[in-house]
Amino acid sequence: MPKLILLRHGQSQWNLENRFTGWWDVDLTEKGVAEARAAGGLLKDKGVLPTCAFTSLQTRAIKTLHLALEEAGRLWIPEVKDWRLNERHYGGLTGLNKAETAARHGEEQVRIWRRSFDVPPPPLEPGSAYDLSADPRYAGIAVPATESLKLTIARVLPFWDSAIQPALARGETVIIAAHGNSLRALVKHLSGISDAEITALEIPTGAPIIYDFADGAPQGERYYLKDA
Repeated sequence: MPKLILLRHGQSQWNLENRFTGWWDVDLTEKGVAEARAAGGLLKDKGVLPTCAFTSLQTRAIKTLHLALEEAGRLWIPEVKDWRLNERHYGGLTGLNKAETAARHGEEQVRIWRRSFDVPPPPLEPGSAYDLSADPRYAGIAVPATESLKLTIARVLPFWDSAIQPALARGETVIIAAHGNSLRALVKHLSGISDAEITALEIPTGAPIIYDFADGAPQGERYYLKDA
């Protein structure tokens, strides 16, 4: 039975520093590297071995994928990188410490920016230190100035439909190494979670989530591989 493996990247440096990251490219911490390797070891131990891989254009997700695949002995499998699996763009909050932002704007406003379904943070100013419009990895892409979860879903799902779901329909075991919000978009779609409920869903770092598939569709509910 084909399986879909969802893997949120290991702890990043800005996770550790409690900063809004979004599209900004930060690396894994030592703990993040260990989480990625542990995820790969779990895949190997449980015999859930991916045959193709998808990830974003962001270092923390790419490294997590490679570390996990290396540990599982699957570093050789085909891999697709695509910006549509990037983390949600946090706009003008990018780089800010979350606690300091709450002190400045109020906890309720920050909660709305972080957890509402369709309210994006303030847009990133052009020319900001975190402006990625000239980054070569995004050549030809209209880099957003900010995104809500709703807008993130709107870019993730067409890529799911065009690239990932067909791989599962072919019988592949697919691993997606991505980010909290791009994976939340997929879980919402696959598990039929409402707009109101999806904002409360937490996806931990480095913990593989599994969907069993048949005939290109999920069979039953998702589960953590460690519990299988």
